[in-house]
Amino acid sequence: MNPLPCSSPIIPNSPKGEDVILGYYFLYHFNPIIDWKNGLITYNSSGINFSSSNALATAVNSVALVHELKTPSLPSSIHIPSIIPSQGYGPSSLEVQWDGEEEPEEIDTVLKVVPPAYHQYFDVFSKVKAEKLPPHRACDHHIELEGLLPPGGVIYLLSNQESETLQAYISENVEKGFIRLSSSSTVAPVLFVKKNDGGLHLCVDYLKLNAVTRKNRYLVPPMDQLLTIFNSSTIFSKIALCGAYHLLRIKEGDEHSTSFRTKYGSDEYFVMPFGLTNAPASFQNFVNDIFAEFLDIFVVVYLDDIMVFSSSKNEHVKHAASVLQILRENDLFAKASKCVFHASSVEYLGYVVSSNGLKMDSSKVQQILNWPQPKNIKDPQSFLGFANFYHCFIKNYSKKITSLTSLLKKDSPFIFNEEALSQFQILKEAFTTAPILSNFNPSLPNIVETDGSDYALGAVLSQVNDSGKHPIACDSRKLLPAELNYEIHDKELFGIVWALECWRAFLFSISNSFEVLTDHSSLQYFISSKVLTRPQARWAEFLSEFYFTITYRPGNLATLPDALSGCGTPFSVGLDKAVLEGEITGKQF
Repeated sequence: MNPLPCSSPIIPNSPKGEDVILGYYFLYHFNPIIDWKNGLITYNSSGINFSSSNALATAVNSVALVHELKTPSLPSSIHIPSIIPSQGYGPSSLEVQWDGEEEPEEIDTVLKVVPPAYHQYFDVFSKVKAEKLPPHRACDHHIELEGLLPPGGVIYLLSNQESETLQAYISENVEKGFIRLSSSSTVAPVLFVKKNDGGLHLCVDYLKLNAVTRKNRYLVPPMDQLLTIFNSSTIFSKIALCGAYHLLRIKEGDEHSTSFRTKYGSDEYFVMPFGLTNAPASFQNFVNDIFAEFLDIFVVVYLDDIMVFSSSKNEHVKHAASVLQILRENDLFAKASKCVFHASSVEYLGYVVSSNGLKMDSSKVQQILNWPQPKNIKDPQSFLGFANFYHCFIKNYSKKITSLTSLLKKDSPFIFNEEALSQFQILKEAFTTAPILSNFNPSLPNIVETDGSDYALGAVLSQVNDSGKHPIACDSRKLLPAELNYEIHDKELFGIVWALECWRAFLFSISNSFEVLTDHSSLQYFISSKVLTRPQARWAEFLSEFYFTITYRPGNLATLPDALSGCGTPFSVGLDKAVLEGEITGKQF
């Protein structure tokens, strides 16, 4: 079993002659139960009890009085052997240690946020180490140019506040070793963006450099895909990396391409700066590589946000420890104040993830509700851009925004009429009543409900358990110009095809038949058709990959949550691809 270190900083700021109690941090933060008669120490770490029958004597011996403090070179660690967890896993000794360079506030934050079960990884949460120049790696960020480097940029006129921020930024990053003076002929300008707290954030404008950089096609995973694999997980931890892009080096020889110019001169980066076109791809490639053996098993990673998910607490401790070990081995560091451990629900990528499923972040929903009435064309653009993030929670979302999107047409006057105002309010209200999207369970029965109109498609994927039917995902979109010309029965069939394309990752590999509910009887005529058109044949080939039944359900039953079957005749889809080579009939389909 591995040792479990916990932090016990010794800060040499007491007046001369004062006593120092070694081990006080352990006693204060662990608050153990001490049985002096039986020689037993017991403490609780996130619901897990640790105890030892032979540790008391050594623990007592390690609590010492230090008189006449003459030098700051105090012991950096205290070893307390034989702290054994009562549940059969964890540490066999307790090693109290910390880097003397850390600020007391940082140490206290780590002690409050990080459970004792992970105190052996305190170095992973070191702010001092996170701000040191990282080592070169095989995945260093390479800037591959398609042409000549762009010419130097302009120097923008800065305010006093901007000048002070710039001076502090340069001084801080030179001290860290992140930047150096540059003689590159290609230099980008800098500008500033206001923070929520009123401060300024420095940004380097790499627009011209990005235009001549060969693009890295490594894809950052879509967030909706990352959020579909939690299944039966009940406990979660979120680990936020400290410094993110600055944890990667620029490939040796490419530093000059990152040069930026200010009124104080030109500098270039040793670490990967923000604003480079391929920075997200490089970083995602790096984290995917180091966590490859754990991805989608108990870890998902989106850039600098790591989620650990498990079905039990004992299992979760092992999983989270494995992640922290990977971070240590790769000189990566986490920001304790942004981490969450052993939670039943956690905010991740703008969503709230729990054992019950996925729901919207209440603070973002409140922003939608507080959105003022649009007054010009930019207002609905901003509102829809924000609301689209949560469109998967809103049934028939595309239908609900038609009046708002019509305001965005080119060469059309902006007229926010009563219809648009009504739809604006209805859409905001829809976000307050949106359901929790349950985690997908491949062993449960699945239902796909489709709904269409002359101009839009909508669909809901649900699963049925002992408590009833629960939504897994919702989606909708407008029909494209060519699709608007489809016959009505083709539109309805296309709606089913589109829905299965959306949720292929869920439905493709399940062993049991799932049900598709539609409120359009025109599909019955498609079934009995002797010959399929080319689009229908193409769709039929795609549908042959799935095993499902289609059930006609009258429209007046569509609003009832328990209306799982209709009055029509269901049929199974199991199209043999060989049939496609000859005549395809409705009966065969």
